[in-house]
Amino acid sequence: MTAVEAALRAAVDGLLAVVLAARCAACSSLLERPTAGPVCASCWASLPLLPLPQCVVCGDTLTSWRLASVAVSYCPRCRRSRRALDRAGAMGAYEGPLKAIIHALKYEGLRSLASPLARIMRERGADILAGADAVVPVPLHLSRRRERGFNQAADLAARLGPPVVTALRRRTATAPQSGLPASQRHRNVRNAFALARPARRLAGQTVVVVDDVCTTGATLEACARVLKEGGCREVRALTAARAGRSQR
Repeated sequence: MTAVEAALRAAVDGLLAVVLAARCAACSSLLERPTAGPVCASCWASLPLLPLPQCVVCGDTLTSWRLASVAVSYCPRCRRSRRALDRAGAMGAYEGPLKAIIHALKYEGLRSLASPLARIMRERGADILAGADAVVPVPLHLSRRRERGFNQAADLAARLGPPVVTALRRRTATAPQSGLPASQRHRNVRNAFALARPARRLAGQTVVVVDDVCTTGATLEACARVLKEGGCREVRALTAARAGRSQR
């Protein structure tokens, strides 16, 4: 950006800040640079990114000693059970500014937020995306897709790099996972997904299932199971946020 362009943008930002009095979608403070988007720089800088090390299967944060004590790091839950998901990761914790940003994208229709979120997902989830043949967004049921007007998972997936393949469809309009206790979430999404016609091209390939938030992982696991049954060689998952244990 040239000095002239920078000066022009600063002038426009100053004018919009006065005229519109636009507020940050995450913290509600007045935006000093409205042209930079609906979230202030302070909120982007304070995202609660998840620390390392993490479980190589589900992405749960591990205590550092576990990484040194075993060759491959698994959380206790993944060591006890066999999963359809081969690997999973998340950008940050579903709290604070990240939770507010995802809420603004998902429920307030601020779809421009998908681009900066996906950029950080690409950086933090580079190992999950490496070598992937395609990304598969978690689908919404047709009725919810019609009500919302878009699928936030598809918006994120479209900006991650690999080709987007709509390999899944939602067969039933399940209750929102966020409103259910952890014990009921796996039952809620059981048999909720089925293969869509484009899934044929994914036989023998590595795919990454993409969603905005992972809570118990029930939705991602259900999607992975269907994709594995459809012939995918490896199924990973990447989400913008992961709920902490106290939120599940």
